[in-house]
Amino acid sequence: MRLKISHRTRYSYDAPVPYALQRVRLVPLGGATQTVHSWTVSIEGAREELRFHDHFGNDTRLISVSGEPHEISIVASGEIETRDTSGVAGAHTGFAPLWLFQQETGLTSAGSLARDLTSTSSGASEIETLHGLSAAIRARVDYVIGVTDAGTSAEEALALGRGVCQDHAHIFLAAARALGFPARYVSGYLMLDDATDQVATHAWAEAHIDGLGWVGFDVSNGISPDERYVRIATGRDYRDAMPTSGIRLGSAQEALAVHITVEQ
Repeated sequence: MRLKISHRTRYSYDAPVPYALQRVRLVPLGGATQTVHSWTVSIEGAREELRFHDHFGNDTRLISVSGEPHEISIVASGEIETRDTSGVAGAHTGFAPLWLFQQETGLTSAGSLARDLTSTSSGASEIETLHGLSAAIRARVDYVIGVTDAGTSAEEALALGRGVCQDHAHIFLAAARALGFPARYVSGYLMLDDATDQVATHAWAEAHIDGLGWVGFDVSNGISPDERYVRIATGRDYRDAMPTSGIRLGSAQEALAVHITVEQ
């Protein structure tokens, strides 16, 4: 499937910003599940300082702001050819060792609620166990927008019983790691069946299985990623793979607007 994507991010400020440094992860890479035919990132109101691949293999760009600009605009767009691999993303590559993806983070620490999920997740094979875990999380945590935020941990979302795709992914990571699997967070895009316009990127999780490599699980939709998914970045949790992050000096108030379109 060939997908056309546009991702617009606009930061507006009510006063000049003395200095800001933003880290941008908005460039998809080719691999087993996708081929990048074209992709551009245009930036207004800021200056690109550096681009590199981080230790997770993500295309990363640093942009800086200083002086008068009251607005920063980042537009990432292009066309991606995707393939349905039944969720299998392929062998592990990159500088980060597999054992790093078995380590807990602040957002993915497995408390009693996450560990309870592991006791109900068992199957004849590792892949069946992980699909069972995904189903158990979906049954425990309803998809509800607005009740969690970027700082909500897996255990907190489980206690609430509500959350979004980021929370589902974090819970899966916490429980899968407790079961002994290396697991990682994936941010990207999903072509929806009933809407072209979106206000946020999508998120899912991957677990590493011997003999298969990385296998994806979209808990929110109860499936493994197919040709409707485009990968952008991976990491131990959301903070490692978030599209933009950074620091800002001064007292200016910030307003963020995001508009995404994904269409065939």
